[in-house]
Amino acid sequence: MSLFLSVALVFCVLGAVVIFVAQRISREMSDSAIQNLSESLDLIQSTIEMVLESEAEFQSLVAREVAKVEDPEHYIRSFEKNQIMVKTAFIPAGKTEGYSNTGETFTAGELDFSAGGMVRGMPVSQSYLNHMGTWAYTIQCPVERDGRGLGTLYVEYVYDLIDNSLPNGFYDRQATLYIMDTQSQRFVLKPKGLGMRSAGHLNLDDYYRANDIVDAGIRAEVARCLEQGENALFYHDIRGVDSLNYMWSVNDGTSYLVGYVPVEAIQQEGRSVNQSILIVVLVMLAAFLLCCTLYYINQRQQIRLRREREEEREVHNRQLAEALHAAQVASSSKTTFLSNMSHDIRTPMNAVLGFTTLLAKDADDPAKVREYTKKIMASGQHLLSLINDILDVSKIESGKVVLNLSEFTLGDLVSSVDAIIQPMAAARGQTLDVEVDGVRHEHLIGDETRINQILINLLSNAVKYTPEGGHIWFRILGQRQRSSQFQHLRVEVEDNGYGMTPEFLTTIFDAFTRAENSTTNKVQGTGLGMAITKNIVEMMGGTIDVTSQVGKGSLFRVELELRIPEGHTERQFWEQNGIRRILVAHASPDCLNNIQLMLEDVGVGMDGVTSAEEAVALSMGAPDGHQLALLDLDLPSPGALSAARQLRQLLGDAVPILFLAHFDAHGTEEALALGNTGVLTKPFFVTAMREKLLEMQGSGHGEAAEAANSLAGLHFLAAEDNEINAEILTELLAVEEATCEVVENGQLAVERFAAAPEGEFHAILMDVQMPVMNGYDATRAIRALARPDAGTIPIIAMTANAFAEDERAALDAGMNAHVAKPLDVQLLKKVIHDLTHQSERN
Repeated sequence: MSLFLSVALVFCVLGAVVIFVAQRISREMSDSAIQNLSESLDLIQSTIEMVLESEAEFQSLVAREVAKVEDPEHYIRSFEKNQIMVKTAFIPAGKTEGYSNTGETFTAGELDFSAGGMVRGMPVSQSYLNHMGTWAYTIQCPVERDGRGLGTLYVEYVYDLIDNSLPNGFYDRQATLYIMDTQSQRFVLKPKGLGMRSAGHLNLDDYYRANDIVDAGIRAEVARCLEQGENALFYHDIRGVDSLNYMWSVNDGTSYLVGYVPVEAIQQEGRSVNQSILIVVLVMLAAFLLCCTLYYINQRQQIRLRREREEEREVHNRQLAEALHAAQVASSSKTTFLSNMSHDIRTPMNAVLGFTTLLAKDADDPAKVREYTKKIMASGQHLLSLINDILDVSKIESGKVVLNLSEFTLGDLVSSVDAIIQPMAAARGQTLDVEVDGVRHEHLIGDETRINQILINLLSNAVKYTPEGGHIWFRILGQRQRSSQFQHLRVEVEDNGYGMTPEFLTTIFDAFTRAENSTTNKVQGTGLGMAITKNIVEMMGGTIDVTSQVGKGSLFRVELELRIPEGHTERQFWEQNGIRRILVAHASPDCLNNIQLMLEDVGVGMDGVTSAEEAVALSMGAPDGHQLALLDLDLPSPGALSAARQLRQLLGDAVPILFLAHFDAHGTEEALALGNTGVLTKPFFVTAMREKLLEMQGSGHGEAAEAANSLAGLHFLAAEDNEINAEILTELLAVEEATCEVVENGQLAVERFAAAPEGEFHAILMDVQMPVMNGYDATRAIRALARPDAGTIPIIAMTANAFAEDERAALDAGMNAHVAKPLDVQLLKKVIHDLTHQSERN
């Protein structure tokens, strides 16, 4: 009972307090009407001024862009208007007229900036009705370049953005709001949802008249506030309703918020509060017993919820920290990539420059010139592939790259890689050993460019992270075949260089990472090579792993399964040349076994010996049994040259003798002087031996292809706007005994072809990006000409746009073929030959 009486007493006291508070709230709500309304108007004022600030800031950005361009008139006229910025105009310095994006001549004489309104230091005009009948205003902004005034930018804005930014009513939409231009005292905007529109409220006088505001004192006070840019609040009955009227300054008094709020609407909030308090008291009485019963449970729940919120807050904070760290890492990665991406590009560039120097030195030696140009071409192709990789890195990491599978020879692949890496290693005094062992099939199917990239990345890193005088081993090892259709290869790149820490080994295949210590800090690189390598290997279904020890070196191992071409064989070549068995002298029994494996694949027998004496003795016993001799230049004394001289006497001058030598080995000149001899670069490949024999015979496929692809007597029309490219093209065709007429753009190409008699041009070579008319439009225009040969003449795209989508665009435009720049002369000749001869047949 005592508890009940205590509770009843508490609630009686609480009821008395509630009644007292309710009455006090009613009085205070009436007294605080001005404060509440001021806060609401301050919010609307801030919103309008924020809109003006954003418009001025954007106009400043446009002014800076105008200052940058060479032709401001073209820029202004091309500027598209929108729902807010209906007109953009520019008057150059020293002139009274300018131009606008609407096309007409622009003058600022009709704009009134006398009110002195400013936004971010830029004058704002008096509001006016624009050509669309909408209230608008103009902001004036100077345009400067290097401190010199270029003119003035004028942008006309309508009040729509301000209307959209304002709240959709306040005080339960019982308040009325207009925006008034102070200078003209005209109402320029009636925001949506803010009171009923009165047809008479066109300006301040209409507002006074419509709302019966005739008190001279009120009008005088309002006039003073408008003149001083101050705010004004006053009570006045609006059509019999007691209301609080306001005049609220915006943007230093250039505009005013004009309207009223019924006092009843303000007091309604107090009544709502009182009702809410009464409902709360009743609910508290009803829930008192339940609260007592559930108090303990509620406390437990509160503790649990507080703990969960703290955990969620910790998780959220951790996620924010991780996101910030990821953003910082991404930013740092981009910076690192851009500053260091010369790493991969310099590798083939070194080969290009080095062999170019040697080419100038040995220009009188045709054999070396051919060898150097072949290696320069290989390096240039690799450089081009690197540039494509840099542009394509995002696709590689996202797994969107599609492998370009085609047939290639392992010998050509190793030779091109060796030509790039050997000069790099030689420059640092390093020894690069290349070994191929256990490989039965040289012809394979795969993405040669991507495999080349894997090898270049691994070997160039080995060169860079191995000290001068170090040793590097490059091995391609044939493994046990899991299927007769696939060749299982293991690629090993080993060095005795600096090595890597166990910590770095965990991140070596992450993008933009590079080993950092006092020894390797001087090594530059993008840190992208290993990440791309791993992605490519995994796309090919292979694996890559690395072992390393600091101070002792590293070993990278790549496992790949490459398809063997069906029915591929080179037996016909050896049979046609009568080569059934060859004599091979090599100091390494393992190399002899490897050579024998490769020769068995093409049906050629082999007698292998490990010394010069054995080679001579074997040939003496069967002088007619060998149609070819292959000697390792590093045979022990008396050496390969001595054996070659004796074999030449035994076998005769008709039997070729080939020497197997390391890259840039000494003594090859004396070996070649023996006659009907050639030098193969280690390691041995059957295809390389075949190409060398063709070269020695002087009737290889290259010469046959040259004869078949002859362009002699053909006349071409070329559209090329670059003079250097045009000169190169003209000279290349002249070498092929063909002629070419060059025009500077697509329009001239269309006109020249239209004026030419039928049959004057055999084909059209079309650049894509040209002034006046691009290559696509020019091709469509030619195809649309009303003459018989317009639809049949071959049109070939020659462009630096080298991606697959560019080739599709060229074919869709009506071209017959696509040749990417830099030009591959042999490919260009083949394409031109195929298309022109096909056209002749048609």
